Amino acid sequence: MFEKIRRLFIIKTKFEVYLITYALALGACERGKLYLDQYPGYGGWLLFVACTGAVFMAGAKMLDAIDYQKAYGPE
Repeated sequence: MFEKIRRLFIIKTKFEVYLITYALALGACERGKLYLDQYPGYGGWLLFVACTGAVFMAGAKMLDAIDYQKAYGPE
């Protein structure tokens, strides 16, 4: 039973990576909007870009991990 639950948290396809990246990007944009309210001007925009940039770097890393896993196996 624990194996079935564990499989729910394993990312297997690129489509799943895209869905996760989209969800993270929505949260990052929401956080970025809060930064723009708290820190008006240039500082707020820098924090906004840092939030969204971190999400897309993480998405790229997950996509690379999927390719690596397909090429070399699960371990």
